[in-house]
Amino acid sequence: MNGEQVARWAGAVTGAVIAGCAAYVTLAWARYGRAHTGRHPVDELLDGFLPNPEVDEYHCLRVRAPTAITYATAKNIDLMATPAVRGIFWLRALPGLLRGRPFRPAGPRSILAGTLARGWGVLAEVPDREIVVGAYTQPWHEQVTFRSLPPDEFASFDEPGYTKIVWTLAAVPLGPHESMFVTRIRVATTDQISRRKFRRYWAPMSAGILLIRYAILPTVRREAERTARRAQA
Repeated sequence: MNGEQVARWAGAVTGAVIAGCAAYVTLAWARYGRAHTGRHPVDELLDGFLPNPEVDEYHCLRVRAPTAITYATAKNIDLMATPAVRGIFWLRALPGLLRGRPFRPAGPRSILAGTLARGWGVLAEVPDREIVVGAYTQPWHEQVTFRSLPPDEFASFDEPGYTKIVWTLAAVPLGPHESMFVTRIRVATTDQISRRKFRRYWAPMSAGILLIRYAILPTVRREAERTARRAQA
């Protein structure tokens, strides 16, 4: 392959990537605010904190491990040990790097511990089954701050200018040695101005957020099944 062919190939790949990104952003923009919670299994615990979301993303994967093992694995998994997740965090830090701000990746830490350390709070937990974590924030700013609320104040919080976000980690029993790992994200804004700002943020940025969720699924399954095999040995 000569230099001209390489240039053409690189141009074609770049064009395809740009077209794909543009298509995704357009779709995410069009879908925003059209969350259909009825498409997914009912989660009364989650409904108690954010019953009418503008975004409702649901992901699940069958795991050959008991519920308690799957749940414990999900809570303690270290996301930064996953190359794809490290790459996503690096890409999200790229604008800051271009401005000369150093990128300091998080050290080894479970997904739950890392989230709580950033300001989120636990809203509810069913032992060995499900945890709901929430925060309010303004994610469209370059420096994002997450703030927690007491569980009994989260649902009613409506101070203008903010986005409320909840996410869950759950393990649903399918049998004595099998479970369904579920992770879910819901988002709602507190006024129309915040809705417009968050929509502009979500359309391009949701790809990385959802890719992290997709990366969690096989990682949890692999580690949970490995733990289950060791327990049976």
